[in-house]
Amino acid sequence: MTPETELARLIELIGPFNKKGVAISESTRFADDLELDSLTVMDLVANIEDEWDINIPLNLLPDLENVGQLADAVAKLKG
Repeated sequence: MTPETELARLIELIGPFNKKGVAISESTRFADDLELDSLTVMDLVANIEDEWDINIPLNLLPDLENVGQLADAVAKLKG
């Protein structure tokens, strides 16, 4: 997958958690824009880990504030 298709897939995975109907882009913030709570974030992380067969370390999550940062982290974890 190219970075663009990975980002598009990531946005698709976030879609069901987007209860406010916010337009999702690389700069969309999880807490401020999407208002995701911790349980919802864990569900999203589980979906992402299943999609790419990776493990996202829990200590990394506080540093991932927006979709672009998450996309970068997924790319790095994939190797």
